[in-house]
Amino acid sequence: MNIFVINSGSSSIKYQLFKMPSEQPICSGLVERIGLENSIITHKVYADGSEKVISRVLDLADHEAGMLEVGHLLTEPGIGVIQNPEEIEVVGHRVVHGGESFSETTVITPQVKEEIKKLFPLAPLHNPGHYLGIEVAEKIFTKATQIVVFDTAFHQTMPEKAYRYAIPESYYTDYGIRVYGFHGTSHKYVSGQALQYLNNPDAKVITIHLGNGCSMAAIKAGECIDTSMGLGPLDGLVMGTRSGNIDASVVFHLVSHLGYDIEQVSNLLNKRSGMLGLTGYSDMRDITKSMNEGNDKARLAYDMYAYRIKKYIGSYAAALGGLDAIVFTAGVGENDAYTRELVCSEMEFFGIQLDIEKNKLRGPGIREISVENSPAKVLIVPTNEELEIANQCVELLCQA
Repeated sequence: MNIFVINSGSSSIKYQLFKMPSEQPICSGLVERIGLENSIITHKVYADGSEKVISRVLDLADHEAGMLEVGHLLTEPGIGVIQNPEEIEVVGHRVVHGGESFSETTVITPQVKEEIKKLFPLAPLHNPGHYLGIEVAEKIFTKATQIVVFDTAFHQTMPEKAYRYAIPESYYTDYGIRVYGFHGTSHKYVSGQALQYLNNPDAKVITIHLGNGCSMAAIKAGECIDTSMGLGPLDGLVMGTRSGNIDASVVFHLVSHLGYDIEQVSNLLNKRSGMLGLTGYSDMRDITKSMNEGNDKARLAYDMYAYRIKKYIGSYAAALGGLDAIVFTAGVGENDAYTRELVCSEMEFFGIQLDIEKNKLRGPGIREISVENSPAKVLIVPTNEELEIANQCVELLCQA
């Protein structure tokens, strides 16, 4: 079964093509700077253990133009992996926000599309781009079943005590203001991999997704019981450019005493804060370099970043009633040994005992970096959201 997975952003399209049941993609790519001059397409074809990279610079006016170019690359003589777009049997779409309407993977219908549009106010930076991706894919892959996987769906198993805010009930019932959580596709994938590795379907696991956006989830027997992001993706951990947890009084102060309007507050907390606000850099590699050069602001930022993660580990271990493993994933979680060392330091009372030398080593696949016989395992599990989407598409179609 040819499953084409699309992750469409406001000005970009990420994609992978799988020939299931193989979990190795036969091609993947990224379209960047859609709507701007000199749009970039980077297309990779995998065959016979090798990787062929095709890069092109074009002017792509919109998502439809970008997806048409991707369609040409999929079928282009010499590099094509299919003969015709009609060979794509399933298109799997990632949509960030499914609200309370969607708690599972869903075949796209006109009614589903209308519900996604209604959720635009809850994810104004994400859902409109995803919606465009659906519209374009329907035009190009006309024979395919279009399926949507929601990032919020995995967190729909949270109990009400975890997802409700302590504000009047009408704000929940009338306006849907509650904790939704994000990165659910990643948390679901890596927690599933961890349960298989531990050979324990009932394990209590904390997953730690650290990229430019960061979130954590408390997972018991494969179900999410709590997560760090909330109504939107601003809450929780210190992130690349987002503040994470902050006292609401700060917002009142900015508006009432410093003359900020709401757009300025949103821009400050979403785009100018986090590691960028603390150090001038949002990329952890730049921050590490700055810290190694003696920059005290960079060192403080690292300490704050790790400290927030440690506090969530403590609260989630309490919520889970124990802990079998913590899982690091995504760009920073998988590659930044210093972050993992800071997070795991002085955590022995939770059973977390990091092996410093194992932590420094790089390698493919799942890696266990805790000491032998550590009561709680410390794992690195590479995330693969596109594969998770493909697997969920197959699971849904097999149930039909």
